[in-house]
Amino acid sequence: MLKDIFRKPKYVTVQSEKKDIPEGLWLKCPRCGEIFYTKEIEQYLKVCQKCDYHFRLTAQERIAFTLDEGSFVEVNADLKSANPLDFPGYPEKIARAQEDTGLVEAVVTGTGRIKGREVAIGVLDSRFIMGSMGSVVGEKITRLFELAVERKLPVIIFSASGGARMQEGIISLMQMAKTACAVARHSEAGLLYISVFTDPTTGGVTASFASLGDILIAEPGALIGFAGPRVIEETIKKKLPEEFQKAEFLLKKGFLDMVVHRSEMRDTLSRILSLHP
Repeated sequence: MLKDIFRKPKYVTVQSEKKDIPEGLWLKCPRCGEIFYTKEIEQYLKVCQKCDYHFRLTAQERIAFTLDEGSFVEVNADLKSANPLDFPGYPEKIARAQEDTGLVEAVVTGTGRIKGREVAIGVLDSRFIMGSMGSVVGEKITRLFELAVERKLPVIIFSASGGARMQEGIISLMQMAKTACAVARHSEAGLLYISVFTDPTTGGVTASFASLGDILIAEPGALIGFAGPRVIEETIKKKLPEEFQKAEFLLKKGFLDMVVHRSEMRDTLSRILSLHP
């Protein structure tokens, strides 16, 4: 009897059936923590319905949200990065980025229509080595402006970048001057260039073609600058103002012409295009 009382009980392990949850099914807002079903939030152009946080978009999503359906024609899609400095591991990094994103490089360029108006458009994708600008990104941006001059088209570029690509060294920095010259030739032809800053736009991209638009627009909350806030604070030994380098702060300081909500971006671009001959 006592033996039965103090006998160690037997536990039965019940293994529940594991169900695979598809990756990317849910999105968590990094600002307010709200969790969304991905398909649901796509209906709102990937904007948090609780705190208005603008999620980062892929190049494909940006094109779909901006241009008339079926109007996009990609150009220079076959340009690929080399390894001019024989930087260790760079080809493998490029290959991983291509596999992860389905893109060949960090920018997608082409032509399309916004409410019937033809435009040349470039979209940087932060998933591809943080949208960094190497020789191919600079070449594709330059060729886009040259195409726009040839066809007398306005240019719209959505920037999202961590700056120049360190693996290409001075060659990546040369793209700043190269793209700036292309923008100047487009401007001399009397054509319109609209630059849209998205989160984040920093480094050599901010210091070149992104800041040279005739009209500078940003999405709400976008981080815009050259060096990051931490680097600046360590350099000048001072505390930076709150929300420093955010789109709203830069609008107040006169760096931007407007901050436009994603839901209003397509209509805003259409109105601007209609005002330009």
